Amino acid sequence: MTGSLQARRLPDEADLAQTSTPAALADEAFAGPAPDDVASGAVVDPQAHMQPVVAPAASLLRFITCGSVDDGKSTLIGRLLFETNSVFDDQMEALKRDSKKFGTTGEDLDFALLVDGLSAEREQGITIDVAYRYFSTGNRAFIIADTPGHEQYTRNMATGASQAELAIILVDARKGILPQTRRHSFITSLVGIKSVIIAVNKMDLVDYSEERFEEIKRGYQAILPQLAFTDVTFVPVSAKAGDNIVARSANTPWYDGETLLERLESVEPETFDAGAEPFRMPVQWVNRPNLDFRGFSGSIVGGRITKGDAIVALPSGGRSHVKAVYGPDGEVGSAEAGEAVTITLRDEIDVSRGDVLTSADAPAGVSRQFAGDLLWMASRPLIRGGRLILKLGSVQTPVTLSALDAAIDIHSYEAKPADALTMNEIGRVALTAERPIVALTYEQNRELGAFILIDPVSNETVALGVVRSVGGPEEAAAESPSEERNGLRRVWDLWLGEAARDDVAHRKAKIGARIAGSVLVGFLALIFTMPLVLALVLAVLDFVLRPFLAVAFGADHLPESRRIDPTVVDDGGGI
Repeated sequence: MTGSLQARRLPDEADLAQTSTPAALADEAFAGPAPDDVASGAVVDPQAHMQPVVAPAASLLRFITCGSVDDGKSTLIGRLLFETNSVFDDQMEALKRDSKKFGTTGEDLDFALLVDGLSAEREQGITIDVAYRYFSTGNRAFIIADTPGHEQYTRNMATGASQAELAIILVDARKGILPQTRRHSFITSLVGIKSVIIAVNKMDLVDYSEERFEEIKRGYQAILPQLAFTDVTFVPVSAKAGDNIVARSANTPWYDGETLLERLESVEPETFDAGAEPFRMPVQWVNRPNLDFRGFSGSIVGGRITKGDAIVALPSGGRSHVKAVYGPDGEVGSAEAGEAVTITLRDEIDVSRGDVLTSADAPAGVSRQFAGDLLWMASRPLIRGGRLILKLGSVQTPVTLSALDAAIDIHSYEAKPADALTMNEIGRVALTAERPIVALTYEQNRELGAFILIDPVSNETVALGVVRSVGGPEEAAAESPSEERNGLRRVWDLWLGEAARDDVAHRKAKIGARIAGSVLVGFLALIFTMPLVLALVLAVLDFVLRPFLAVAFGADHLPESRRIDPTVVDDGGGI
């Protein structure tokens, strides 16, 4: 990059940094030497070079690159940065030096080193952490997340995907679709990304074979019915050689579609519209600076709020009206999804951190139980009955894994019965919280429909997941309007006894033991010459009434030493 080009670009980057991301600010710190006219001492008008190079902020696209290890994700991003003139002089000099020391491409530049900054990444030639980069063209601005391909770092890939609107899924033209490609595709679909670009990379290593490209395309199309993608594009590329990245390649005359950059500039990904739903705001902080002010602070995750609107505080159910809405610069008339605000209410109702303020016209559901899909990220297995800490929205509470319904087979995407989830497995589970919480399905609200699970002993994040349904059969029975059904349920619980009420295996064993005891009573009655009919009646009475006698005499209560406090976890008891 010449000095004159550097002088032309630097003010543009500085201009962008005023309204862009921290990544752009970090790039500005390495913008290279000052422009020639500044170095010569000439007076420069700062406004002279401030020509916008991107469209309005609405054109910003956040996307990730993902796929199996060594598919070329970092190299692709490095090539994009290079081809769009987003690499400064000092970065190019460093890249040349590092390519000789750490590079894996011989005498050529190793563009992966532009994003693989950790020493361990350069030594091993792999991506470990998520690397974010910012660049722009004349039509659009982009924030890229380069995610690792190794199965060991799947959790990092899921973190990067959670904030993206589009995914570039790379496939090595030599190896085809691998298990990690399938896993990343499923996670991408799981977090709600609808638009993907399947970049068949390293076409130069298969002699730009159209047959190989079409074979991989057919193979990926076969798994699309199990994924929730609505916009899929296939592009043959070579990240190392630059084929079909920015300019159309003469090596693929059989391909007449868009280049990778053209597709990125033209795509309009389907995204979640938080502004179209009812008002939702998880309370993060009760703002109490003095005796005359009590506000509830948080970020609006759905809808909009205006002074005078009726709201409901959940899970308590307290109702009030909005007295005032405060933004960063003071009181405002209204606020919408994505804004951080403080809300004051006309009435003194009980609201604390973890509660959710919602529109009175469309309150969210409150439940202790919900079902969802989760990615297990710990080395030890997850089993039914495990106790963890749930963080959903701004609430944090102990939960129990009440059911492990299935594990997803990453090869066929079929849900299969499982007794445990191992590291990087995806499962369908049911969770029971210690107290009622506000949860919505992920399709309704991303913030109130996504959660993480934390080990209460080590404080390690061990899982992330999305809510698929709220409520459980026990709650449905409790809310039933039938008094007769509720009465029968209470009798059934009393007959079972406290020790077996919440344990299916214990319940079956107890019922079996009671049947055996009643048969024994009837057999003894026959031995003592009691008529057969009376012996059968005695056996039935024994089966029905003995549990109530045990309860009456206190023989079927769970001892205090056996009771579990879900807020207390002994060493090693977190999972």
